Amino acid sequence: MIVEQIYTGCLAQGAYYIASQGEAVVIDPLREVFPYMDRAEKDGVKIKYILETHFHADFVSGHIDLAKKTGAKIVFGPNANPTFDCHIAKDNDILQVGNVEIKVLHTPGHTMESTTYLLKDENGRDYAIFSGDTLFLGDVGRPDLAQKGADLTQEQLAANLFHSLRTKIMTLADDVIVYPGHGAGSSCGKNMSKETIGTLGEQKKTNYALRSDMSESEFVKEVTNGLKAPPAYFPENVRLNKTGYESFYSVLKRGLTPLNVLNFETAAAKKNALIIDTRHQNDFVKGFIPQSIFIGINGNFAMWVGAIVPDINQKLLIVADPGKEEEVLTRLSRVGYDQAIGFLEGGFEEWKAADKPMDSLDQISAQDFSCLKNPLIVDVRKRSEYLSQHLENSLNLELDYLNQKISSVPKDGTFYIHCASGYRSVIAASILKARGYHNLVDVAGGFSAIKETSILVSDND
Repeated sequence: MIVEQIYTGCLAQGAYYIASQGEAVVIDPLREVFPYMDRAEKDGVKIKYILETHFHADFVSGHIDLAKKTGAKIVFGPNANPTFDCHIAKDNDILQVGNVEIKVLHTPGHTMESTTYLLKDENGRDYAIFSGDTLFLGDVGRPDLAQKGADLTQEQLAANLFHSLRTKIMTLADDVIVYPGHGAGSSCGKNMSKETIGTLGEQKKTNYALRSDMSESEFVKEVTNGLKAPPAYFPENVRLNKTGYESFYSVLKRGLTPLNVLNFETAAAKKNALIIDTRHQNDFVKGFIPQSIFIGINGNFAMWVGAIVPDINQKLLIVADPGKEEEVLTRLSRVGYDQAIGFLEGGFEEWKAADKPMDSLDQISAQDFSCLKNPLIVDVRKRSEYLSQHLENSLNLELDYLNQKISSVPKDGTFYIHCASGYRSVIAASILKARGYHNLVDVAGGFSAIKETSILVSDND
């Protein structure tokens, strides 16, 4: 038996590959499917099933493309209602894969079709659970994402999750391995661990939501407390996962259209396309195409695209370091942004060489910033980061919700913008500059660099 976690840090997402005696299953695959096919070919096995734990909101699964290319059967748990051909399993169904069995455990709560897959080894012993967004390490799935589709309140979904955990998951042995759908950094939970593999026994001891003395009402209150609005692209990803989507390889082919400077400029104007600049922030601040938005490929690129670009069908043009274009398009497709229509051939250097209009971002070092008297400061970190420690008299405008709170941005006087290390503040600055705010200066290195100076920071709240 082979069990492999295929973890993608950009999405904080875990897909899984299981093989036994010539057969394999893939659980919650990403959009690009050849890596799974290549692995199966290497092992000399045939992919029999593609198991989906639920209709994902934070990424577009590769289930449809993988099924078309391999003939594998897509499997969902009870209550799922996709529009394409698949097998809707019943609670406690057994799926045979080589010499091992996978038991279907219906665990509604995160969504009503949420399902956990229990892997039994060659001896019939409970070996591991693939818990999707039902159980994370350190947390459980948020119960608010499916409330509209399920016609239930988040409190009702949380109550379902409480019973799913206690009747289906916590009754299993402590040595059962937990393979979750996500880790720290995902928007699908609040308190996820940086670890991506654990045991059920560890979770029973450390996970706040699995306390043995916890009542249903306490669980509902704690799980629903502090939930913020999810990114706007989440419902669209659910729709794509339920109804189908254009083949990833067609999307990739279209997006890999090279455009010279003139054609790129023309496409931006005629197609009303948004230009996304994916270079490193240190390169972006020195010069960029006016009105372009910085979202660097070296950060949590896909998640920030989803948070910043509200329309999943927005036409996109890409500026990337030469050779990085395919990676950019792959990551865009993972969250359903399939409308890239080309990239700037030769990258930004070609734009610069053509003597086209350029913009830049003013920056100040943390040391020079510390010498300013009473600067106007905008902190774009998450609220939890801000409350932990921040600069006195700074305004917290979280990047995640900057588009909705743009009216709060200072219009008069120069203000200084920072995040933790310099990535998010440049995203924010590019958005603000595109909206006509030019009275801003980015603090290089962010709060991490500021703390190394003599400037005073607040005590922890």
